[in-house]
Amino acid sequence: MSKGIKGKVVLITGASTGIGATVARRLAAGGAKVAVAARRKDKLDEVVASIEADGGVAKAYALDVTDKRQVEAVTAAVVADFGRVDVLINNAGLMPIRPMAEVNTDEWDAMIDVNLKGTLYGIAAVLPRFLAQQSGHIINLSSVAGIKVFAPGGTVYSGTKFAVSAISEGLRQEVGDRIRVTSIEPGAVESDLKFTTSGTAKDTVLDFYKQAIPADSVARAIAFAIEQPDDVDINEIVIRPTSQVF
Repeated sequence: MSKGIKGKVVLITGASTGIGATVARRLAAGGAKVAVAARRKDKLDEVVASIEADGGVAKAYALDVTDKRQVEAVTAAVVADFGRVDVLINNAGLMPIRPMAEVNTDEWDAMIDVNLKGTLYGIAAVLPRFLAQQSGHIINLSSVAGIKVFAPGGTVYSGTKFAVSAISEGLRQEVGDRIRVTSIEPGAVESDLKFTTSGTAKDTVLDFYKQAIPADSVARAIAFAIEQPDDVDINEIVIRPTSQVF
């Protein structure tokens, strides 16, 4: 697995727990230098400590992906600390499931800010650097809800994830001759995402996630995309439990 991964500097957002933290550990085990970023610095420090205990290289950065200045500042700090950045994994996300008729615009705003704008801010921070070095890999976490509308309840969430999938494909068409772009579209995966639903659909979401597969299932898929030779671009991976119909 380490071929194509060893020595690469990988910046991962939303990396304090769940998929992000698991990806960080797997890539570090393969020889990557991992920059983990999220709002909860204490959780990031735990991820870094576990990686270092296993002989890996990692550093933590406090980051709110909804603040584009912070995203740029953290990216600059990663370059200053490691000399470059080779891979960005836009993993930060929210999934408050609620029927649109309940009209919770605060949740809509939060999903747009984190899932969509946060992804765009990450791309904006690394893209000029990748173009300058004529290499790089942008991996965006979309969802199965980004290829099929999840309704009732997940309409706005699906809207943000459809947008992430569309942006990934458009970016590939624009810069794919120099920069690799991958959209990861998970189904039910064990993470904190299910806990971002607090309204009437909470019990339904928690029941749905009883079939969840481990976060390392996604980590392996991401590692597969990264480890490919430079002339191979894995553009899209859909990964879900075998029992999941949606």
